[in-house]
Amino acid sequence: MAAHNDLGKWGEEVATAYLRDKGYIIVERDWHSQHRDLDIIALDDGVMVFIEVKTRQSDAFAYPDQTITRKKLQNLQLAINHYVKSNKVTRRFRIDIITVIGDGDKKPEIRHLTDVSIW
Repeated sequence: MAAHNDLGKWGEEVATAYLRDKGYIIVERDWHSQHRDLDIIALDDGVMVFIEVKTRQSDAFAYPDQTITRKKLQNLQLAINHYVKSNKVTRRFRIDIITVIGDGDKKPEIRHLTDVSIW
C-alpha cells in the first residue's frame, strides 16, 4: 500500500475516534458504489451525516479542505444520492468535512466543518 493510502487510512481512524468521542454513531465506513466512495456515514442526533475526510501531513501548501476539487464534490454528490436511494434513507441528512493534519507521531490537528453545502 502506498504511503498516502496509509496516511489516509490513519486520518479516517482519527476522524472516526473523534466522531465517537463527540457522540456520533458510526453507521458505515469506506462505502463504495462503482468508482465513488463515502468515507464515513454516521448518525448525529438522528441526522444522517456523510463525512468526507481529508488528511495531510502538514498544511504548508494548502489546508486539506482546500484540496477538494469540483470533481470530488460531484462524485460525493453522486455517491450520496446513490446511498440515499439504494438504502431508502428518509431521515434528514447533511454533509460534513473533517480535516486531519499530522503523521501519527504526535496529536493530530482536527478541523470539523459541519453542514457543508455542495448542491
